Amino acid sequence: MSGDNAVTPGRTREAAGSGEQAPAPLAGSAPSDGTGPLGGPAPSGGAGPREGSAVPDGPKVMGRECDGAWVVVARGAYDMQSITPLANALGAAAARRQKVVLDASGITFADSSMLNLLVRTHQATTLRVASPARQLRRLLEITGTDTVLEVRATIEDAVAS
Repeated sequence: MSGDNAVTPGRTREAAGSGEQAPAPLAGSAPSDGTGPLGGPAPSGGAGPREGSAVPDGPKVMGRECDGAWVVVARGAYDMQSITPLANALGAAAARRQKVVLDASGITFADSSMLNLLVRTHQATTLRVASPARQLRRLLEITGTDTVLEVRATIEDAVAS
């Protein structure tokens, strides 16, 4: 993927030949001052994928606008080693939008790195977590994070709330 296809919140790319707005890969990079997205510590464990590079079988992050909110679509497993693309996407969205919705239906694994990121994003903007997959929903419940975050059953509910 080239940098020409990368978008920032508020922009999407048109689906080839369909005329519809398709979710577009989010671009983002961590600040150069040693802090990570949303002001937390920079993730350790390597630099991670370069902007615009493909990560085979790794987590995928896409974004799109929906009724004034920025929807970040996350797919795959997220831990300390793989959280950076999602952290960059949520950080960029939080800096530009009053409401950010995380479509968590495709998250297959999440650990404390995800919880930390969600709480930091919640502190930076209005965050809604939409349709979390079973493992993430359970993690939110057993840690009590579901009482702090706004968790909604659907993207539509999250955008409307």
